[in-house]
Amino acid sequence: MPKKSNTFEYAPAPESRSIVDIKASYGLFIDGEFVDGRGSSFKTINPATEETLAEIAEASDADVDLAVKAARRAFRGWSRMSGKERAKYLFRIARIIQERGRELAVLESIDNGKPIKESRDVDVPIVAAHFFYYAGWADKLEHAGLGANPQPLGVAGQVIPWNFPLLMLAWKIAPALACGNTVVLKPAETTPLTALLFAEICQQADLPPGVVNIVTGAGSTGQAIVSHPDVDKVAFTGSTDVGKAIARAVAGTDKKVTLELGGKAANIVFDDAAIDQAVEGIVNGIFFNQGHVCCAGSRLLVQESIADELLTKLKRRMGTLRVGDPLDKNTDIGAINSAEQLARIRELTGIGDAEGADRWSPACDLPSAGFWFAPTIFTGVTQAHRIAREEIFGPVLSVLTFRTPAEAVEKANNTPYGLSAGVWTEKGSRILHMASELRAGVVWANTFNKFDPASPFGGYKESGYGREGGRQGLAAYLKGASL
Repeated sequence: MPKKSNTFEYAPAPESRSIVDIKASYGLFIDGEFVDGRGSSFKTINPATEETLAEIAEASDADVDLAVKAARRAFRGWSRMSGKERAKYLFRIARIIQERGRELAVLESIDNGKPIKESRDVDVPIVAAHFFYYAGWADKLEHAGLGANPQPLGVAGQVIPWNFPLLMLAWKIAPALACGNTVVLKPAETTPLTALLFAEICQQADLPPGVVNIVTGAGSTGQAIVSHPDVDKVAFTGSTDVGKAIARAVAGTDKKVTLELGGKAANIVFDDAAIDQAVEGIVNGIFFNQGHVCCAGSRLLVQESIADELLTKLKRRMGTLRVGDPLDKNTDIGAINSAEQLARIRELTGIGDAEGADRWSPACDLPSAGFWFAPTIFTGVTQAHRIAREEIFGPVLSVLTFRTPAEAVEKANNTPYGLSAGVWTEKGSRILHMASELRAGVVWANTFNKFDPASPFGGYKESGYGREGGRQGLAAYLKGASL
């Protein structure tokens, strides 16, 4: 008699692609209208299939100049509008995002590669929440502790990454508009589609022309925004190298800048932690969004006495993760966003092999088309290994051990980054001690990757400066404001 299996297979449960209308080509959104760009164009593709989705206009310097001029004209009326009136537009946008949430989630998964259950259940709800939250602040700025008469900066130039396209848009546009600024935003070249759908939402909400302008393109377009003399504020989320270049570009100007850059977070598990709960947190910390998360828990620091038990349970849990079609509601790990990023992940994991770390991945069949990488852990890792020092930005976990809390702190802080960390223990006093010792902008306790619009987010050292979210996120868009 055959032995019964303790596992079962889910039937395919794909979300319908028919609910999104992807146009053959897209122009730029300037002054409330879609217009043809003056530059060339590029293709955006589905990373799960390598299918071309649409032709996207690449904004030239002249296009960026038109967008900035439109934002400057709109600023006169938008900044003088009462906070109560601005809030009405933000509330309207938030409600439309909720109404069109399924459409946004499907489009995000098609263009980005992330599982639909993440875009549907995490990204889109938090996007709407940010617009609701900052709508509530729009008429209360004088009560935010940022001065008696807070005033907007002017035109905000914003450049966002490909890992959370719609969420990063919300993190930047919502506080900027609430404070009375106008915006020129550039989405990442590999994930422009939800930003362009957001432009349609701005039209649907009757947002005054020029308040939000969206210009698509690659690095040169972002550079044109950052260096434009009539941009008053620069907000960037992305790689540390590009962040350093932006800081150099604006040095000596009066532009206000916030940078949210890379990370190499430590997820620290003590011997008194609830191990099963910690395993779930570890999986969420590194495999959520294929590890394309700046605050991912990519370094696991586990107390030596429980390392073997935890790794056994972690490997068992990883064996249940489903890799595949991002639109399948059963998928846990979707596609890597681009061929370029996949090559980067393969390069660094190959270096991990060469430097003597031990690689392990569960058995899984990867699709033949598209960009895929199996969830992977490396054990036998030291702080000298490059995989423990450099941001891989993929589903790859480096495992190190420690014996004492002091050793855990020393290893966790031994990085040029300082964006986030996690602590797993049953002792509240230990949580507070570790939080005070870890040089990280966000420290999660017995959880990981939890976000709320009322909570500020940002880092130290090479993870950037400034905060997004909470009332602290308003300070970046007001004259003379600081916290």
